[in-house]
Amino acid sequence: LNYILAVVFLHQFLLLKIYLKNHSTNLILIFQLRSIYKRLKPIFVIHYSIKPNIYGTIAAYLANIKSYAVVTGLGYTFINENITSKITRILYKLAFKFPEKVFFLSEDDKSTFILKNLVREDKVVMIPGEGINTDLFNSVDQENQQKGSKIKFLLIARMLFDKGVREYVEASDILKVEFPEVEFGLLGYLDVENPTAVSKKQMKEWELNNNIVFYGSSDNVKFFIQDSDCIVLPSYREGLSMTLMEGASMRKPLVASNVSGCRELIDDGINGYLCRKKDTKDLANKMRAMLNLSDERRKNMGLLGRAKMVEQFDEEIVINKYLSIINIE
Repeated sequence: LNYILAVVFLHQFLLLKIYLKNHSTNLILIFQLRSIYKRLKPIFVIHYSIKPNIYGTIAAYLANIKSYAVVTGLGYTFINENITSKITRILYKLAFKFPEKVFFLSEDDKSTFILKNLVREDKVVMIPGEGINTDLFNSVDQENQQKGSKIKFLLIARMLFDKGVREYVEASDILKVEFPEVEFGLLGYLDVENPTAVSKKQMKEWELNNNIVFYGSSDNVKFFIQDSDCIVLPSYREGLSMTLMEGASMRKPLVASNVSGCRELIDDGINGYLCRKKDTKDLANKMRAMLNLSDERRKNMGLLGRAKMVEQFDEEIVINKYLSIINIE
């Protein structure tokens, strides 16, 4: 796996590739990054995601470079209890002694880190997600869409069981009996390197025996969102779901798990519905409720979701939050 290091010099970008293994401690990465940081001498470094937050933060400290960390989500290592989780927490506790500030997207994630004594509370800053470009993710006039046409649900994610893919497939089986014309789509990378990855074999079985349309992956997510009627994400845990933000920004109502990273984006019954985690029947019930709404009510949900994204999660809000915390001398 390539780790892309983006270094920003005013209006210019320098992209460097660093090689690391997905399932290893990658201690050598510390010394690779330390060497790069000492050579480039940046004013500060911002790290995102688990490995850069741990190894990059330690490297920046060893290079005497100021750094900031952004916890975008807790992922597999916090959902599961195993030796990898324990090692990761130890490394987080060590690394997070060094950054100037640690930014969190989720109150639940922040509370978890503080409760487990992985970061000092005075280092913590909350930001409203990674931000969404609400100008880019905007929908065409929905009045142009055909009324009463086939309703399409869409789940956008890496194809992982932790994203609630199995529950989504099972819910589609339940609903297809009552709503035979409804389409249930999946969009995202398949057979990724992850312990909870859905295999190609499993996906083929779902396509043959269940009611699933698998679109694969795409660089044009907007097209698929525009072509859908509701975005679904029954995930077990998120940082702050970008796909839900993109869907809401494009005026699509949402159905998602009542978990960290999803509940912040949905006002239940207003711009979508929240369901219980790992509960196929409740997910089916909430999707059924969406199907039983009138076209006008679904449209209104989408409009309210769009307003929520513009007012609370637009990328300009996030950028200004960063700028208010990080002082460039």
